[in-house]
Amino acid sequence: MTTTRAGKVAYECDACGHRPPKWVGRCPECGEWGSVIDSTGGAGLPGTLRAVTARAPLEPARPIATISAEPARYRPTGVGELDRVLGGGLVPGAVVLLAGEPGVGKSTLLLDVAQQWAAGSGTPALVVSGEESVSQVRLRAERLGALHDRLYLAAETDLEALLGHLDAVRPGLLVVDSVQTITAPGTDGVPGGVTQVRAVTAALIAVAKERGIATVLVGHVTKDGQVAGPRVLEHLVDVVLQFEGDRHSALRLVRGLKNRFGAADEVGCFEMHEGGIAGLPDPSGLFLTRYAEPTAGTCVTVAMEGRRALVTEVQALIGAQVAGSPRRTVSGLDSARLAMVLAVLQRRTGAKLHDREVFAATVGGIRVVEPAADLGMALAVASATHNLPLAPDLVAIGEVGLTGEVRRVGAIPRRLAEAARLGFRRALVPPGTATTGPAGVTVQEVGDVRAAVQSAARASAEPPRRGS
Repeated sequence: MTTTRAGKVAYECDACGHRPPKWVGRCPECGEWGSVIDSTGGAGLPGTLRAVTARAPLEPARPIATISAEPARYRPTGVGELDRVLGGGLVPGAVVLLAGEPGVGKSTLLLDVAQQWAAGSGTPALVVSGEESVSQVRLRAERLGALHDRLYLAAETDLEALLGHLDAVRPGLLVVDSVQTITAPGTDGVPGGVTQVRAVTAALIAVAKERGIATVLVGHVTKDGQVAGPRVLEHLVDVVLQFEGDRHSALRLVRGLKNRFGAADEVGCFEMHEGGIAGLPDPSGLFLTRYAEPTAGTCVTVAMEGRRALVTEVQALIGAQVAGSPRRTVSGLDSARLAMVLAVLQRRTGAKLHDREVFAATVGGIRVVEPAADLGMALAVASATHNLPLAPDLVAIGEVGLTGEVRRVGAIPRRLAEAARLGFRRALVPPGTATTGPAGVTVQEVGDVRAAVQSAARASAEPPRRGS
């Protein structure tokens, strides 16, 4: 915020930096409530107009070749799937923000990480809970088997007390659950508010960098699944992870959204069970159904979650004819893409679907929204429409356009390699894809939906060639 003359009050949004001409309850730029503040602080000219003088730095600049990279090396957490997303482990002094819906398992995962760190790193781990008492956390740790002499617990909501625990324990890993519950004395705003969250995060980042403490902050999410709090929170931290999962499914995904130390498109898979949470190094089997005999209305595709290829089954069911607007119900798929695929099938293949109820779903609780699943969705619907089971060793990969063409998608070799590993021997792919797939896999290019349906029908008449 700027002013043109001394004494004039000026306002600025502390979430996005927008400068409205007058105070408003909601920022017109980013939509945050209560984030517009008087940036002059009632002290006349703002700090941006005050003179800044040079001072001697605490540490002089050095040639880059003389600086050791050893302090920034990864330290494995002991949880393989989380290490995959982080790029190898936690970096001392790095601050990680893990966000997710309530009850998805964030606290359970991080308690396991803290125990693994305490057992394997040689330095203590400190878990500070602002939402539960130490006795409640102790009960969960006992159920998970996460008890260790170097794992410390504290229930605090005051930032100064939290820093006191750091002085006493001197941990190598700090877990704060959650950052929205911690308050900074002397800072305006309610706990969890924009000003408080930003002040607490900035203080914890400063301490983590100064002492080389790997820090994990648990964050809440909004109704639409975005990280709660000011957007600047995501810019302050080094790594942002999203913890996703359906309460009615055992599958959990940790997705990287930002990573200053590695790739930001990795995904880790976990399974929630009564004894806690466990990593899934090979989750593809969760998304397939084993049938005793061929079943119409199913097709297998290969989806990409980050850099990981997951063989996924798509199921479709064609309901009765209804008057008016028939239902289009999806589970784990994009409803808009299903509607488009149905329109293309009716227009390009002659399938009568305008007055039929259509239900489509994935298996195992995975959510597939990428266009590469269009062809598998189309073949599953066509199989259900004509009551024609597809070949059990067939996978279909490709995006379907409005004119019925099958478009190219990325990572075809990686998708085919994963399908071959699980025993699939035939693949329908878009034109322009290399026809030489993995050993034992017959790759056929299909130019449009009609050709794909015809090829799938011919393959269903042949004996299966699926390997072990």
